[in-house]
Parts: sequence; C-alpha cells; structure tokens
Amino acid sequence: MTPTTAPLDSAHVVVAGDTAAIDDYADALAAAGADVRRPDTVAAALETVRSEPIDCLVTEITLTDATAVEILEGVRNESSTLPVIAATADGDEAVASELIGAGVTDYLALPGPDAGSDARDGRLKESIERSVEELVDRTERAIERVQRAETRRERARRFDAVLEDTRTATWVLDADGTLERANRTARDLIDDDVDVLVGDPFWTLPWWSAAEGTMADVRRLVEMAQSGSFGNAVVSRSASLADPDVIDLSVRPVRDDGGTVTSIVVEGVDITDRVSLERDLRRSEELHRVTLNNMTDTVLITNEAGEYTYVCPNVHFIFGYTAAEIEDLGTIDDLLGADLFDREELAENGVLKNIECTATDKAGREHTLLVNVREVAIQDGTLLYSCRDVTKRKQREEALATLQETARDFLYAETHEEIASHVVDDTPGVLDLDASAVYLFDDDATELRPAARSRRMRDRHGPLPAVGADDTTLVGHSFVADDALFLDDAHGDDRLGNRASDLRSMAAIPLGSHGVFLIGSTTVGAFDAVTRELADLLAATAEAALDRVSRESRLRKQERTLQRRNEELTELNRVNETIRAIDRAVVRAETGEEIDHSVCEHLTDDDRFRFAWIGTIDERSGTVEPRAWAGEAHGYLDARPFTIDADGGDPAGRAAATGETTVVENVAERVREESWRRDALSREYRSAVSIPLVYNDLSHGILTVYTTTRNAVDDTTRAVLGELGETIAAGLSANERKKALLTTSLTRVEFAVDDPTFVLSRLARRADCTIAYHGGVRQTDEGRYVFVTVQDAPLDAVADAAADLVAIDDVRRINGGRSNGAGTSGDADGAAGTGGVLRLRLTSPFLALDLADHGAVVREATADPDSATLVVAVPDGIGLRRVTELVRETFSDVELRSKRTLDRSPDHDRSARVLADVTDRQLEVVQTAYYSGFFESPREHTGEEVADTLDISPPAFYRHVRTVQRKVFTALFEEGTVPLAARE
Repeated sequence: MTPTTAPLDSAHVVVAGDTAAIDDYADALAAAGADVRRPDTVAAALETVRSEPIDCLVTEITLTDATAVEILEGVRNESSTLPVIAATADGDEAVASELIGAGVTDYLALPGPDAGSDARDGRLKESIERSVEELVDRTERAIERVQRAETRRERARRFDAVLEDTRTATWVLDADGTLERANRTARDLIDDDVDVLVGDPFWTLPWWSAAEGTMADVRRLVEMAQSGSFGNAVVSRSASLADPDVIDLSVRPVRDDGGTVTSIVVEGVDITDRVSLERDLRRSEELHRVTLNNMTDTVLITNEAGEYTYVCPNVHFIFGYTAAEIEDLGTIDDLLGADLFDREELAENGVLKNIECTATDKAGREHTLLVNVREVAIQDGTLLYSCRDVTKRKQREEALATLQETARDFLYAETHEEIASHVVDDTPGVLDLDASAVYLFDDDATELRPAARSRRMRDRHGPLPAVGADDTTLVGHSFVADDALFLDDAHGDDRLGNRASDLRSMAAIPLGSHGVFLIGSTTVGAFDAVTRELADLLAATAEAALDRVSRESRLRKQERTLQRRNEELTELNRVNETIRAIDRAVVRAETGEEIDHSVCEHLTDDDRFRFAWIGTIDERSGTVEPRAWAGEAHGYLDARPFTIDADGGDPAGRAAATGETTVVENVAERVREESWRRDALSREYRSAVSIPLVYNDLSHGILTVYTTTRNAVDDTTRAVLGELGETIAAGLSANERKKALLTTSLTRVEFAVDDPTFVLSRLARRADCTIAYHGGVRQTDEGRYVFVTVQDAPLDAVADAAADLVAIDDVRRINGGRSNGAGTSGDADGAAGTGGVLRLRLTSPFLALDLADHGAVVREATADPDSATLVVAVPDGIGLRRVTELVRETFSDVELRSKRTLDRSPDHDRSARVLADVTDRQLEVVQTAYYSGFFESPREHTGEEVADTLDISPPAFYRHVRTVQRKVFTALFEEGTVPLAARE
C-alpha cells in the first residue's frame, strides 16, 4: 500500500460496523496513518463524536442497533460539518439516495465478503487492493474537503471579526483601488453615506480630502498594495484643526490561488491620543532633561555596592565634577562618606530624608548637603540619592544666629560709638567679610566720620578720612540718597576716593540718619543674594539700635532737663514764696527802715541765702553804706569798706558803679586777687548777687545776698531777684510819697531849664508864645495828658503848631480859640482871640509824673521862645538831691535858681485825701470842666460842650461832676473841720 497523504496522518476516524468488509476498510485506514476508533455500539460511536475531536465517521449502512440514516441524524445534531461516510458491501440505491438527502459526505461500495478469500489468481487480488486504496483516497478527500471548507469558514469568521473591530477602521477595496466595503468604525469617521461612495477611488474619499497632502499619501499606499506589497503610513485627517486626528494606515493585498491581487484591505487606527501622549512624553522628557540639567539638586543612583548606575547631568552644580569624573571617583562612599545611613532603617522605612553631611567639591571647597535616600529599581540601581546643597542656608542660619547675638549686644550698648564697634566686630561672623567700617554723622560739622573700622579695612583700604554729606563719595552718596550701594567692582566707580585700595567689591548701606555701614572684599563680585540680604539685616539691626540709643539719650536728656526744671521750679517756688512774703511786708511797712529789715529777714529765713544786706550809695565817700541786714554776717560788714568800683571789689560796689545786677558764681575763683573774696569764703559764702534798687531812675540803694553753694543763682533766680529789686525800690518810693503827703513842710525849688527838647519850650518857640503848665496831668494806656495855658498868641495857631510836633499826639481846645479843622478838636463856642487852654496828649514821658512817683510835685512849668522855668515842691523826707538829680538827668542844661522852705496849711491834707479818693476819670472830667470855665459865673462853656470835648454823653459828664462835688463836700462837712454858720 502506498503511503497515505497528509490529511489521514493522525486523523481521528470512528468506524461503526462489524462486517468483514468494514473491518478491512478500517484496517486500510489505520494502515494509512489514521487513528481508528471502533466503538461497539451506535450510542458509543455518537458519544465518541460528542466528547472527542473526531475528523471523520465511517458507518455501515445497516447496524444491529441502528441504521446509517439514524446515526447520520444524530451526528448532524452535534456537527453540520463532520465528514460522515456510509460504506456497504451490498449496494442499495434507495438507501444511498436517502443518505445523500440526509447530508452524508460520501457513499462507498465495499468489496464483497468473499472477494479476497476466494480469489486465487494474482489479477483478482490486485483488483481488490486497488478498490481498497480507492476507498482510502475517497475517505482522505472527504476529510480534506471538509477541512478546507472549515478553513475557509474560519478565515471568513476572522475577516468578519477584523472587519467589525470597533478599534480599527477597515476598508475593502477592489483591485483597482475603488471602495467596496467599510466597517462601522470607518463609517463613523465621516458624516457621508458610505454606500453612495462605493466605487469611488479610495484616495478621493471624504476621509482624506480635508487634509493637505494626505490624498497623495493614501494613493501611494493603494498603489503599493496593487503591486503586491504591504504598505504603512501615518496620515493626518483634519489639517484645519489645531490638533488634527492622526490615523495609522496599513494596506494589505489579497491574492487568489494564482497569486493575482484580487482585492485590497486597508486598516486604519486612530493614534491621535497616542501621538499626543508621545508628544507630551517627549515634552516631559525634554522638560525633565532641562530640569535635571539646570536644577541645583543632584540625583545619583547606585547599586547595593555603591557603584553608580546613573549620574544626573547637573552634578557639577554642587561638586564641580562632570558625570564621567564622578564615576571615576569610585563609589558613593568616596563622595558622600561611608556610613551615611542605616541600611536596615532604610529597608524598614523605604526612604530616609534630610540626612546632613559634608562633601568636598573639585575645587576643594566644603559643602553642607541634605541627602534623601530611597529604595528604587531603576536601570540596575537600587538606591537613589537626592542631594541638596544647603551651604548658603547653613551659612545664613549661622549668620542669623550671630546676628541675634549682635542684636542682644546692641541692647546693652549705650552710645553710638559702642554700637559701631559691635557692628565691625560681628561683620565677619555674619557676612564672612572682615573689611568693614561704620561712619557716624556729625550734625555740628555736617560730615560723616569713621567711628569704628576693622584692621582688615585699614590694611586693605588705608585710612578713612571724614567725608562730606554729599554725592562725591560712596559713603556720602549712600547717606544723602538713603540708598544702599553694592558694587561688584568699586574701581569702576568715580566716587571711590582711594584708587590704591585693594578692595574690589564694596557696599555702602545707610544707617538711617545716623551714618553709613561700609563693607568690602578683595574679590570681584563678592556680594551674592544671601550676602546682600544679611548685610541689609545687619544694617537694619544696627539702625534700630542707634535709634534706640538716640531715643534713650533724648529721654535721659529730657529727664535731666525735667529734673533740673523741677528743681528750678521748686527753688523758684521757694523764691516766689519769699518774694510774696516780701511784697506783703513792703505793702504793710510804715517806714523805709521797716521795708529794709523785712526784706533781709525774709531772704534769710531759710537756707536759700546765708546772708543779706541793703546799703545806701554814698557818692561823696564812693562807698555803699550798710543800712539793714539779716542772716549770718559774722562781722562781714565791718571787715572792710564796700567801694564803688566797676572793675573789681565786692559785688555791691560793682552793682552800684554799673547800675546793673552783679552775680559772682564762684567766690573762690580769684581769691588771691581780691581780698573781699577771702573775707567771704571765711564765712562760707560761695556765691553772691547784688541788685540795684532803682525806681524811675532813682536809686534806693543796693541789695546783696550770699549763698553757701557755688552757681546758686541761675538766670531765673537772677530775673526774679531783679524784679524784687524793682518792687523794693517801688515800695521805698511809695513810702517816701506817703511821708511827703503827711508832712506839712516842703521846699520850693525853682530851676531854669535851657533844653531845646523840652516839649513846652519847643511849642513856645514854634508858636512864638508863652506856654504855662499849672498842674493837672494824667497817664493812661493811650498816653500822658497835660493842661497848658497859652498866652500872647492865637489859640488856633498854637494848636496847629502843637499838632505838627512829634512829641504831641493829640491836641484838644479846652477854652478859648476856635476850630480850624487841622486835626484838632475845637472849643465849644468857636470864639477867636488870644490865649486859652489846651489839653495835650504827649508821646514821651513827662517829668511831672516821674517826680510824682517820688513825692515831689511840679507846681509850675513856664516856657517862652527864649527860656523855661520849672518850679518843684519837694516835701520833707524826700531827698532833695535825688529830685535835683532827676531834673538834671531829664534836661541837658539845668540851673538851680532858688529854693525856699514853706509850711503847708492843714487843708493840704484834706485836699490830698479828696484827690486820693477821686478816680482818674473823674479827675479828668472835673479838670477839663474847670479849665473850660464850666464853674465860672457866667459859665464860659456849658456841660454839653465840655461833654462833647471829652467824647462822653452829657449825663455822664454831670454824673462825674456831682460825684466829685459830693466827695469834696464830704471832706469839708462830715469831718467837722468847717464850723457851722452862727445864728442871729
């Protein structure tokens, strides 16, 4: 038997039947290589078909328990494609027809049962063998047909599965490239009806028409498939969009058995997301690459042995080495040091963070690092090291710690210079720079002066002179502009004063209004961001400390000033109490001697003054003669004479000579030169002050007081004592006036005055008349009013001349003359004529008032164009010499013509008391009425006319007149000094 072909090799064949012919057939199949199964029953045969992979079922037409038709139906219930062959040695056309109708695969006629055994010749045997071989071939062809059909069906199923794949768009093209079919995914890519597009060239279809260049690319793919080649391309579907769809197209030719291309299958996969992802990935990779190349942190990966498996490209940022140089150094231990971390702790936690260590770079500089270590599995590496250089931060932390110590030191500094020294001393610890200086601003000199400097600054830069507060120097500019200067190379700046300086980098930082902080380095570009920040912080801290010291200094100064003022105020209060007591004593004193003694006693009542005395100036002896004293004198007044001397001697003599308050702050100052000082020191007098007692240019003596301390008389006390002197002098003058009023004896003194400045003389010469003053003067805030009588000239002319004099501020016609409108007030009747009475308001002091303050009365003053006469009444008790001195001091040329002693009548006291009880306004009214002729009979002027002259209402005029009349009559009648009229 010839060897069987491939389809029967290892084919599983079930043979059902028990005849000799079927047995021979089964043996022949087994001999051809088939795996033949021989179940005993039809049920067993069907079970084998159901439970095992069977390639063919061979059954006899008639079996003991079923027919071939029945077994065929049972098989078809399980499989419609399993080859079923019916075989029989006894052919029956009816059965064969039924089997074919039931779907039998083949019908075989087997050799008869005796064909092989009875054949005796060779030809018959050969015929039988050929029949069996043909049966085997038919069986093989039947199996092969079914297998081929199954293969085609499987291919169709696969093609349909591929065609309907929702992830892939599939197009089936004719051999000429026109569209035949498109799956659902391809249809969803466009809005057009695909069926309408069938028959159109594939590259012209709407899938590609929107994209420039895409149609040409698709056409080339189709042409490749037509030539029998596989093609692939990535095309863009929508060029008008910002992010067009990207399709991965592949074309595959379909050939027939002869190798001719019969169709083309095009598959398209939307790879837009993948392309976008790849693009993002590339961007991310580029970003990571740029980040790794530029970030300051360095990443290293090693294996367990510490050998590098990855070195970050930016490793030079920290270590200064390239990646290759790092690998050549050895293991990670050689770079970061051994025993950097505990391997067991890392295994437990997975990551260890912020391990601090030090490493040396290629240039030999030491860096402080913070290292994070974690377990990884990357590129054969198991340990990832992330290194961060915190050298600057460490330095900054140390600098801030030093700055805090500096700030604490500043708290105890009390002067600006002390703070400047602290700044210079602490600059190396804060800034790592040792060339520094501090300039402080001198307000008085308006310049910046170096208050502290480091030795490095002196060695590298030279001496530091004071500089002006202007823009010509670095220090001056920083101060006036309030601008911090950081120069990488100061030699390029014209404001660098010392061109021979070794310093290159320099900085000048203002310290507010206090000065400038100057730092420098011999390195160019020494000020990085951290150094600038720390320098600003140090300067700001120093400025705050300087502000504090300034505030505290001002507060201390204010406290000292306040304390001094409080002490002065306390002392002033004591002095004021004394002054008030003296004022009360002066007012109550009946005599001048009582005033003198009261003043001395009150001044020495407490410890303020040790000794006080009052002396009279004796011009004839040239000395100051003591007249009252109190306190601890210890014979001082008897020790020596008090000579009037302006250049030396006792302060009382100097005050008498100069007429000014004399203060000796330290008696012991020239003790060898002036004998009075020795006498004073022996009595523990340490300072002294002498005050002239002067009132209205008349001296009443000298008051001198001594203290037991030096510099005891300040400006305030001096001023108070000066006012006290005036008060005492005024009191003495008042006492003298009081005595003058009570005395009945007086001296009539007549003076001839030849002084062109005398107001009456000037008016007499200008008006060519005689002017007479007979008393009546009043002083108000507006000026001094006097009444004068005009003789030998028209009153109007005299009034006009008076109005032109600077010394006369206002002229009023009281009686006589008439108004001419020359700025004066006219008389009431307007009568013209010679002579009359004028009221003058004087702008300068009038002698009558000054003499009245001292008790003397000007009785008469007469002036004509050639001469002037002054008559003064000086009561007993009033120093005639002082009155004469006052007259001589007032006028330039005075001659005493006569003096005569007179007794005043008792009525003088009564009139004095009446005048003392009349107010100034009332006196002015009655004086004006008197000189206007109101009291004459007949009256020369009515009350209304006089009231008009006084600018008051008539009722007011009459009220004042009646008031004065009542006071006069009261003095006359109620005191009983006038006898009643005798009755007849």
